[in-house]
Amino acid sequence: MIITASIVLYKTSMAELEKVCQSLFQDDTFSKVIIVDNSPDDRLKNIIPSKKVEYIFNGKNIGYGAAHNIAIRKIIDKSDYHLALNTDIFFSANVIPKIVDYLNKHPKVGLILPKVLNLKGEVQYLAKLLPTPSNLLIRLFLPDNIFKNKRTKYQLAFNGYNTTMEAPCLSGCFMFFRVEALREVGMFDERYFLYSEDFDLSRRIHEKYQTIYYPRVSITHYHHRHSYKSSRMMLVHMVNTIRYFNKWGWFFDPKRRKTNKRVLEELEYKLAKKEMHKQKLNAK
Repeated sequence: MIITASIVLYKTSMAELEKVCQSLFQDDTFSKVIIVDNSPDDRLKNIIPSKKVEYIFNGKNIGYGAAHNIAIRKIIDKSDYHLALNTDIFFSANVIPKIVDYLNKHPKVGLILPKVLNLKGEVQYLAKLLPTPSNLLIRLFLPDNIFKNKRTKYQLAFNGYNTTMEAPCLSGCFMFFRVEALREVGMFDERYFLYSEDFDLSRRIHEKYQTIYYPRVSITHYHHRHSYKSSRMMLVHMVNTIRYFNKWGWFFDPKRRKTNKRVLEELEYKLAKKEMHKQKLNAK
C-alpha cells in the first residue's frame, strides 16, 4: 500500500514547517511527501529532513489548490491514499494508521477528516453541510454569537462531534483522500486561488463517494484565519466565495438542498436512536 502526502508553503515559518514535518516523518507511513513552495525564494528547502521528500519550487504564488495539484499529478497513478494538509497541523503517530484502517474497511469512503482541535484542545467545527450564501456571509462578517442556531446546524455541531458521521463539506486543513476518488472526480479546481477549493472538491467527491468525519483520532490545528486579520485576504476570501456560488448556484441549487436534507435526516435519526437506547438503559 502506498500512502503519500503534500504540503504547500508560502513564506511559512521554519518552526511551523519543522513541526508538521515531525508529524509526517515520525514513522515510515508515508512513501513520499511532496513539498510545493509558492514562496518568492527557496530558503525553506534547507530544513527539509528526509530523503523521501520531493521539493518543488514555483517561484511565485500560484494558489493553494493549484500547488497541491502539482503534487497530486505526480502520485495519482501510483498512490493508494494521499493526504493534502496545511502546514499549521501536527498529530501523533497513531492517527494515520487508524485512518488507513478505516478506509481499508470502508471502500466507499473517498475522503476523511479526523477530529480537529485548536491549541486549547477545543473542537473546531470543520465538518459541514453544503454552504448557502447566508452561511458564508454570517461566518465572514458576524460575531460567533449571532445566528448561533444557524451556525450550529450548518456546522453539524448539534451532533456533538464525537461520533462518525457523513458530512458533504470537509475542511481543507487535512484532507485524506482515496486516490481512486481523485482519479474519478478530478483534483482541486484551480479557479480558486485560496478558500472554497476544499468545499468544491469535497462536494464533488461526496457525489460519488462517502465523505466522512472520523473523531476516533484527532489532530491539532493552529488555524491562522488570515482572512480575519487582513483586508487583502478578506477580499481573496470573498472573491473565491463568489466563484464557488457562481459555479454551483446561489439561491437555486437543488442538489445542495437535497444533499443537506438527507444528511440532516440521517444524523437526526441516529441521535434519536441513540437517545432511545439511553432511555432504555436508564429504565433498567
